[in-house]
Amino acid sequence: MVQLIGDERLDYLLAEKLKIIQSPTVFSFSLDAVLLANFATVPIAKGKIVDLCSGNGVIPLFLSLRTRASIIGVEIQERLYDMACRSVAYNKLEDNIKMVNGDIKDAPAQLGFEKYDAVTCNPPYFQTDSLEERNENEHLAIARHEIMCTLEDTIRSASQLVKQGGKVSFVHRPGRLLDIITLMRAYRIEPKRIRFVYPKEGKEANILLVEGIKDGKPDLKVLPPLYVYKGLNEYTEEMASILYGNN
Repeated sequence: MVQLIGDERLDYLLAEKLKIIQSPTVFSFSLDAVLLANFATVPIAKGKIVDLCSGNGVIPLFLSLRTRASIIGVEIQERLYDMACRSVAYNKLEDNIKMVNGDIKDAPAQLGFEKYDAVTCNPPYFQTDSLEERNENEHLAIARHEIMCTLEDTIRSASQLVKQGGKVSFVHRPGRLLDIITLMRAYRIEPKRIRFVYPKEGKEANILLVEGIKDGKPDLKVLPPLYVYKGLNEYTEEMASILYGNN
């Protein structure tokens, strides 16, 4: 049995293969995390992966279905870290996933420089110094706004953690594309794959997936668009496959 606190609930992940602890007032993962976990290139048999800004551990949990590599999730909020640890234990994945409660800016010094085959990150999206624009809920505000770390902090840490030739993958908003590309190159991560995600055909992209290689050669591929919905809020075949694993 798993111990739930307050308004926490236990939700299924990917066709009921795993379960995860969520809370509407603390943290619940979004589609962005699902897409990043599916998009990222990770070693299959062995290796080392770090997930930055892990929240309740959703990306490490998803990745555990794709790889036998060891995965470390880094989360600064103690409450979210605790939720992630309990989810890892509930799914009996302690041998595969280790959660760390700490600041991603300190992660390279704590975990080791240039030791990892892949780094993933679903960072806070919103730049704002205006308290009025932030969510009044502290947990949600930190998860969504650049309060505890900036985009540059996440890219710098990812570059310091990943090996030469290793992969770094981010999910973000399309409006930050130029910032992301500029910062990736500044920190020796050459962008190699980009994919834009659209709510449906005819709408503007609202999610950006990007992956780079540490010290890679310039050769950027823009992948086909991914549409989430077709018709009346029915998932497209590809999106349903990503969400439910019915390949």
